[in-house]
Amino acid sequence: MNLSNNLKKLRQDHGDLSQQQLAEMVGCSRQTIISIESGRKNPSVEIALKLSLALTTPVNELFALEEGREKDNFCKRISELFKCSKK
Repeated sequence: MNLSNNLKKLRQDHGDLSQQQLAEMVGCSRQTIISIESGRKNPSVEIALKLSLALTTPVNELFALEEGREKDNFCKRISELFKCSKK
């Protein structure tokens, strides 16, 4: 599943942090930050949460499901799960 992200904008808005500085704060490599910003790599849950804390930004403002069929299918599955759990 592909994610869109606002990581680069939020990193720059947050005191104009460099990729290296953010990587050090989060405990990953600069290359990982580059890959996430460019959309070549989705972050692990751990990295996403650490990025959220480092940038004092909710995860859902950092990352979002890309529009399209994948998102529609995901939303449909979630809706079906909630219908089942209410029975």
